[in-house]
Amino acid sequence: MSDNINLGRRRFLGAAATTLAAAQFALAGPAGAQSGNAKPVTAIKPGTHTSFPAIKQINAGALNVGYAEAGPADGPPVILLHGWPYDIHAFVDVAPILASAGFRVIVPHLRGYGTTRFLSSDTPRNGQQGALAVDVIDLMDALRIEKAVIAGFDWGARTADIVAAIWPQRVKALVAVSGYLIGSQQANKAPLPPKAELSWWYQYYFTTERGRAGYEKYTRDFARLIWQTASPKWNFDDATFERSAASLDNPDHVAISIHNYRWRLSLAEGEAKYDDLEKRLAAFPVISVPSITLEGDANGAPHPDPAAYAKKFSGRYAHRLITGGIGHNLPQEAPQAFAEAVIEIAGY
Repeated sequence: MSDNINLGRRRFLGAAATTLAAAQFALAGPAGAQSGNAKPVTAIKPGTHTSFPAIKQINAGALNVGYAEAGPADGPPVILLHGWPYDIHAFVDVAPILASAGFRVIVPHLRGYGTTRFLSSDTPRNGQQGALAVDVIDLMDALRIEKAVIAGFDWGARTADIVAAIWPQRVKALVAVSGYLIGSQQANKAPLPPKAELSWWYQYYFTTERGRAGYEKYTRDFARLIWQTASPKWNFDDATFERSAASLDNPDHVAISIHNYRWRLSLAEGEAKYDDLEKRLAAFPVISVPSITLEGDANGAPHPDPAAYAKKFSGRYAHRLITGGIGHNLPQEAPQAFAEAVIEIAGY
């Protein structure tokens, strides 16, 4: 943890989104060897695509997971994980790029989003980090995917980090926006400087019953505000927002969201079956698979300084700043840059 931020808690910094800048750290092994060449991809304007083919459903672990799929069925698998309060449309322009490059692209709705549902009404509506990571492993098992490139942002980046750290044998490579986001309840007990704490206003709001009721009543207004503050230079239109906001109508969305943030502050219990996993995560395990981390130059959401987490990646690694006013929802704001990172790291 740096002086200013816990690696498991993102920090608000201003700045914003659209072209790929030079790598701040060269893609290299532990000794610093230079990387190979990335495959070129066709230029695409953000917002070119607005929908996926029909959403598929599959039983996986505790869930019936809704997911989009693109590309050849026998292509190298890539799993794309969205964040809060977004949905699979964050990758609506990324998926076709990867599919045209020959990848089998899987884009699941996380628990509490879209058409994903719990198989049992008795299952706790648990949003802790370990539960979301196990969901990914369960989905891979259900789809008979032994190994995949995992990529994501926000909750999706944290989940991808965890899968890569704990199950490296299942991960060919990793792309994570905002880098290393694995957290722990113990680390989250440490106070941050006042300006950083202000950035987490919604987390503290959610600890109250008023906050839960407010999010339930004003889910769309809340999500729009987060989109605007997290990506201050992204001029998304109403149609773009509504396509994703519809996923927040999931009957478990509010419960999962509130539990996630309360769990982080030790104000809600997790499930005992994840205790051993959380103990491993609390040690902040190193990620050994080939990795590229990305950051937008206008990310208005809490996020760590890349220098604070660079050493958490022990294999081939690069960090890239994406310029042009790119905010927190980097895949949707800069789909070509995100897809290029996936294609490049998949080659290692």
